[in-house]
Amino acid sequence: MSTRIRPATTSDREHVRDIHLRAFPDSENRRVAKLAVELLDEQGDPPTISQVAELDGRVVGHIAFSPVKSEDAPDWLGYILAPLAVLPECRNAGIGSALVEHGIELLLEQPADRVFVYGDPAYYGRFGFGAEAAAHFVPPFALEHPFGWQARGLREHGATGRTLRLACVKALCDPALW
Repeated sequence: MSTRIRPATTSDREHVRDIHLRAFPDSENRRVAKLAVELLDEQGDPPTISQVAELDGRVVGHIAFSPVKSEDAPDWLGYILAPLAVLPECRNAGIGSALVEHGIELLLEQPADRVFVYGDPAYYGRFGFGAEAAAHFVPPFALEHPFGWQARGLREHGATGRTLRLACVKALCDPALW
């Protein structure tokens, strides 16, 4: 069995929707699946980075990184990792980790200073995410679980030393996602 990670395309729409519907609990799966599909269509500069994992030619995982900016620092750029999902029957095979690591490699090629995530600190901590790196960055909406707001620096010059309020792409502008 070989895993391959590649850019997601609009032709992956149904696979991406299915992955998120199956990976998340019923209380949030439709909202997250809608976000994942909308991010496939997100047109912006800089672009949203959306990747899928294939296992023996079958799409089994998806991850997206969309840009975040701040009006307080027009030259500053970050990304947010959201969402990430792997089909339940393919979990614990390193696919989610491979998607995160590959995505961070792609971000290092961008002029991005920091990558954020709103998720489980135990999971994302192993990729270098932490609450301290996110402390001076205010998410676009109030967080239901503030302990989940984390970041990882990509470049040293990205530390502004002041608090910045972040703005996200349209697909993430749903307070229920936060």
